[in-house]
Amino acid sequence: MLARRIEEAGLNAWPALQQMLYDGWVLRFSKGYTKRANSANALYPSAIDTREKVAFCEARYRARELRPIFRITPFAPADLDGILEARGYELVDTTLVLHLDLDQPTSSPSEQVRQESLDDWLPIFCRLKSSSLEDHRTHREILKAILGRCFYASLTVSGEAISCALGVLEGEFFGLFDVVTAPEHRNKGHGMALLSSMLDWAQENGARHAYLGVVELNSPARRLYDKLGFQEVYRYWYRVPNLGKVES
Repeated sequence: MLARRIEEAGLNAWPALQQMLYDGWVLRFSKGYTKRANSANALYPSAIDTREKVAFCEARYRARELRPIFRITPFAPADLDGILEARGYELVDTTLVLHLDLDQPTSSPSEQVRQESLDDWLPIFCRLKSSSLEDHRTHREILKAILGRCFYASLTVSGEAISCALGVLEGEFFGLFDVVTAPEHRNKGHGMALLSSMLDWAQENGARHAYLGVVELNSPARRLYDKLGFQEVYRYWYRVPNLGKVES
């Protein structure tokens, strides 16, 4: 039940701009910004044959000029991954979903952490990611569509924001997203200070569970989350089309 609740909270916390329910699956469409917001997700038991459902999803994504992407979680039908592999879909971005029990006291919050507005936070995020604000228009739309309570956080050193993250609170569940630190300031404890303060805020506001996703190959981030006490609950990956091999 914990895994399913985290899955639902995570989808709510990173909403699609459009979505379609189809026999226990949710198809998400967001102009191609992030695979998570532009993929088919199997959530509940189904009645329709999996191959038929794959073809249905492919048609819906291609009608919107988007790649058909499938997110494979423990809730997916047992045959889905193999069917996609046989159709030429590649496996990418295996991601660990981690959980932290917030019943225990967290570290003392850092005075360097401040809560930002969306309008102030997004330029910080773009600067730290070395990307332009113009390229994140869809990102802004997704953030504005979040129904949970948002904590746009930044950590400053000598008056400059050098790390930031987004927290989304839904009932007792607090999700962490868009965690980034300037390259020259990494491995100095800033990420730990930022996230510890955010977890303290979440606990004060009624959260009992924190969760996040981290790509399996991102060893530095995994070490940070290990130090904070996060533990793996489940993992997922994406199947994306190899355009030269996928069956028509």
